[in-house]
Order: sequence, then C-alpha cells, then structure tokens
Amino acid sequence: MQEPQTQHRTCNICEAMCGLIITHDGDQVLSIKADPDDPLSRGHICPKAVALQDFRTDPDRITKPLQKIDGAFVEVEWEDALDFAAEQIRAVQDAHGRDAVGVYLGNPNAHKFGNLMNLPGLVKAIGTSNRYSSATADQIPHHVASIHMLGHPMLIPIPDIDRTDFMVIIGGNPLISNGSMMTAPGFGRRIEELQARGGRVVVIDPRRTETAEKADEHHFIRPETDANLLLAMIHVILAEGLEHTDHLAPLIDGIDVLRTEVAPFTPDHATKSTGINTDTIRNLARAFAQAESAVCYSRMGASTQSFGSLCQWATNVLNIITGNFDSQGGAMFTTPALDYVGMTSRKGKARSYPERRSRVSGLPLYNGEFPVSVMAEEMETSGEGQIKALVTVAGNPVLTAPNGRRIDRAMETLDFVMSIDIHLNDTTRHADLILPGTVALEEMIYDIVFHSFAVRNTAAYAPAVFAPPNNNPQEWEIIARLQAKLMGANTIGPAPEQVLTALLARGFHADDVTIPKLEATQGSVDLGPLVPNLSTRLETPEGRIMLAPKVFLDDLPRLLAQGDAQDPERPFVMIGRRQARSHNSWTQNSARLVKGRNRCTLQIHPQDARNLGISDSDSVQVSARVGTIVLPVELTSAMAPGVVSIPQGWGQEKGQLDAATRVQTVSINDLTDDTRVDPVSGNAAFNGVSVALALA
Repeated sequence: MQEPQTQHRTCNICEAMCGLIITHDGDQVLSIKADPDDPLSRGHICPKAVALQDFRTDPDRITKPLQKIDGAFVEVEWEDALDFAAEQIRAVQDAHGRDAVGVYLGNPNAHKFGNLMNLPGLVKAIGTSNRYSSATADQIPHHVASIHMLGHPMLIPIPDIDRTDFMVIIGGNPLISNGSMMTAPGFGRRIEELQARGGRVVVIDPRRTETAEKADEHHFIRPETDANLLLAMIHVILAEGLEHTDHLAPLIDGIDVLRTEVAPFTPDHATKSTGINTDTIRNLARAFAQAESAVCYSRMGASTQSFGSLCQWATNVLNIITGNFDSQGGAMFTTPALDYVGMTSRKGKARSYPERRSRVSGLPLYNGEFPVSVMAEEMETSGEGQIKALVTVAGNPVLTAPNGRRIDRAMETLDFVMSIDIHLNDTTRHADLILPGTVALEEMIYDIVFHSFAVRNTAAYAPAVFAPPNNNPQEWEIIARLQAKLMGANTIGPAPEQVLTALLARGFHADDVTIPKLEATQGSVDLGPLVPNLSTRLETPEGRIMLAPKVFLDDLPRLLAQGDAQDPERPFVMIGRRQARSHNSWTQNSARLVKGRNRCTLQIHPQDARNLGISDSDSVQVSARVGTIVLPVELTSAMAPGVVSIPQGWGQEKGQLDAATRVQTVSINDLTDDTRVDPVSGNAAFNGVSVALALA
C-alpha cells in the first residue's frame, strides 16, 4: 500500500464538471471531497461524485471479454474477442450490406475524451450510415436551432447566470441537474446570488420543481405548450415596440418576417393553450424586455416534446430581440481552451440540413445521426438498409429510448450484437460479445463538450487515477483496436493526451492552457467570464444571425392547429423528472445512490388522486398506447392538476445488477411512444404522453 496521494480532477458523471479532491492509496479511494477552490463549482458536490469509487469496485462489473456460446457468456481473450467482433460485423455486411450494422452511442461517451476522438473513426471503418445516440433522446432541438440560426450545431448560447438580472427557466430543473446544456454546478447558490443583487428568477413548469421552490415565481403550464408562451412573449415585445437588438442589429436578418409570423400568437391564444393568465404573459414579456439584462433558458421539458425545435428557436429569438444575446447577463458563448466549433468549422461553406431522412419513417438525420425513435423500426422493417446487427458503446437504449420494450423485442431478431460496457444490463444481455469498458477514475479527463457549455470559461485535465482491472485496455483503445481490425491496420492512432496537446495549441487560450500547465495547477484553470464573440464566429453562409429560418416558420401552422382536447381514454398527461442521486440507468447499481425509500414513484396532484380513489403509496397502473406499468403513488401539490410525473433511469430487471434490482422499479420508457417526435429535429417527445390511471 502506498502513502496517501491526492489528485484534483473534475467529476464526469453529469454536465456539472464539479471540482473534486480525490485521496487514494494507489489501490483504493480513501475519500472524494469537493474542491473549494475550483473556479466553476466553487466547492459544490453532489452524491454522484462520491459514488465515482463505486463504479470501479462494483461487484457486478464486467472485467473480462465475454462471448455468448450456446446461450451462456464465456470469458475469452482480448485478441480473440476483437477478431470475433470484426469477423461478425463483416459477415453481416457481406450478407446484407454496409448499413446492416447499426451503432448506438450512450450518454457517457460525451464525457470521455478518448471515445469522442476515436468513435468517428470506428463508425467510418464500419461504413454504416445507421448511427444513433442518446442525443436524439435529449438535446437535438438545441443543435438544430443553432445550425439554422447561427450556422454551427455546437455554437450553443449559454445563460450568463452569474451576471444576469432576470432569468426565465422553462422546463428545466438546474437545481437538480446543475445545468443541462448549461454547465452550472451549485445552481442553488447562483440563484441566491442573483436574488441578492436584486435579480428575479421565474420558472415555468408543469411541476413545481426544486428550482421553482427557490425561484421568485413559478407558473404551472400545460405540457407541450411552451412554444405558445414563448411566441406570445415575442408577440407582445414586437407589438409594443419593446425590441432592441443593440450591438447585433447589423447582423440580424428576418425581424420583419418574424413580426408577421408571430402575429397569430397572441397572449389570449397562449392563455387558452398554456393555462397561464393573459396579464401574466404580458407582464412577463414586458419585464423581460425592460430588464437591464435578462436570459431565457429552456431545457428538457421544452426540448423533449413535439414542439422541441420551435421552443429552442423561440428561446433564441426572445433573447436576441431584447438585446440579451452575446451580451453580459444574457445568452452568451464560451471561448473554451479546446474550441470544438473551430475544430469543425465550415465557415464559408453552405450546410444542407437535414442531411438525409430515415429509411422507414423519413425522420431527419442531423450531425450524422438518425433519431433513436426509429431504431426499432429500422431493425424490424425488411429491405435494403435494414439493421441486422448492432454495436453499442456505453448505452442502454432498452431503458433510455422511447418505447424501449420495442427495441428489446427487435434486438432479439438481430444476427449479431456487440457491446462495450461495464454491466450486463437490459440491453447488453442481447449481446453476442461484451467488451469490458473503463470507468472515470481509470481514464484521463478533459471534458471537451461541457467546457463548451459552461457558464464560466475554465479548463481542467487529469490523468487516470487507477489502471483498469486485469490490465484491460481503456475504452478509447478498445475502439481504436476494433477500428484497426476492421481496416486491416497494424497500428492504432495517437493516445488521447497527444490529441489533446495538439488541439489545445489551436484553441482560444493556447499560451495559457497546456497539459503541463494544467497538471501543475492541480485543479481547474480559470479563464474568465463569458465575453461577447459571436460576430466573429457566425457560420451561416451569409455570416449573419438568421432570426426567421424557413424550417421553423413552416412548422408554425402545426403549432397553431394544436388541439387542447383531452384523450377521454387517457385523460392524464405524463412528464419525466430528474433526481439528484441518479443519472440515467447506469448509475443505479451504486448502493449509496439507490439506498433509502423507493424513489421510482408516480407523482400526482392530491385532488386528482382523490377523484380516482387513490391514496398515498398505493400501487397504481399507468397505461399508455405502447404499454402498461405498475408503481407506487406519491401525492404532491407540486404537480399541476391533470399532469403526472415518473422519473427516468429506473426499471432494470433482466441483467445482473444486484443493487439496481433489490427494489423492483419500472422504466418510464415502457410508456413513452416512439411515434411521438418533434418532426423538425426528430428528437423523441418523452413529455406530453397521454396516460390512464387505475388502482393496481
């Protein structure tokens, strides 16, 4: 046993990038504590960070390659496993074509620098266009709005919460998420600081969330009507002459077209759909426009719905026309040390979106990915391009994609499944080959994606704390070695540290941010607050901000035609919810995160429960078009009447996950409907599902 050592690194379970101080003895973690000096998280930590040690020592963790032989998993050697994978992939493609192999990439890949650098090469080596990821179950409307308005999918506006005077949060719960598509650890403290300087926070949500409890105001809204509210606010601002585009005025195209197109979206119209009082809508719009600085942030509830792209477009429009875009206290843009936008720039070249459409349903492909909502039908539907094999990397779509049980059934029919993962779970149980992945403390960390989404510019690097078990390769190397097998190459590409060194030298802070300097700092480097920079980074063909792209205007008639009639057979509307001690399905096998009462409950307003004869803790049957589940009830006035909520990430039942299955839970995605999508982006519409309730 070595003497205790410490390492400063950032947590990479969720988007928050909280600074940590990890004490270890070379073999095991002795403590994980918050770094009080981290310039971004400032001493904030959540239970998930402490659980980092659990994923490494998980007794159910897969630590050797497993090949399914005669229906049972058998340990095999690495070289044999990689040969088998390459042979099977090519055999399927020889029989059915290149697109017969699908690839699904799960959420953890976004935090793994080595994976992000090597996965495009693997997909290219496979040669398939059938690529899917968790992004289309989450965030594609943000990217689609940025593509059409600003010219680049990763040019994402970030709320400058630390300097704003007025923040409107629509369908987001950053007190729990620490900022989704907005890296803002310790969000509760940030709200308090905003309020202490005389600012105001307003939350719009069908549930009075933890964030809403801390805000100055909360207004219930009917699910899937957020775009009507946003457009009504824009209508008021333009009708009353409250718009002011300030320094961006010379760069903005389309305000006159916008004025015409939003004319039907009056506050009266919005009141009928949203349930929010007309005067409240008018006053909110006026206050937003007249604030010294303001920012509107719309997230999961606004993105994962049938009008997700309209919501994100309208959010940007609201910030732009009030002078709160690329300006202090508004929606701003990071200047990260590793500039992904610059890395992938196509300035001066027109982009065509969507790039193509899916084979069966014709849903759009953005950024090289088809919507995960079509993955099952692409397995089921015969013909050229049908998926006959699947490669998954750190993903569990049976639990995390809409209508997951349809994916479950479709995977049973595949000729070959290969997974890189740490668990035998509801998805990887279908695999013919499982290659053991690595976990956070066994990998170098530089969070390329979320430094780009952070409310303050920082940079942080740390090497691996521990070696992988059994001298296993790290995930990036597994991916690179499989790519080499498929291409007949004898070598793999450079290590992540070599790639990072080269990319930092091309970033905004090349002189100040290098791997040696980051290692010497022992923690995150503070690169300062967000600064105006959009005018030099726009990538639209015209080099201008496109306020009224045709793709969004063409979708407005669908929004206007939105009915408010309830489904008499399924009169309740279901939404999801986020919880502080879980992050998608893969964290649920940490005993410290799942201990205590069963948190997989159906939240319902007490009056709705009384009308149905349901009491607190009763078991209730919830039925949707695609399936039925049974789970305990939790009565709470935090729910809007007529709306119910089920948390995401639960429902593990068919794998080998002891902690996750000690209490039987259910998956919300046994109810979500893969035919419900935002047609503009293809993003899954998890929120707004019609359900029926009955005592079980």
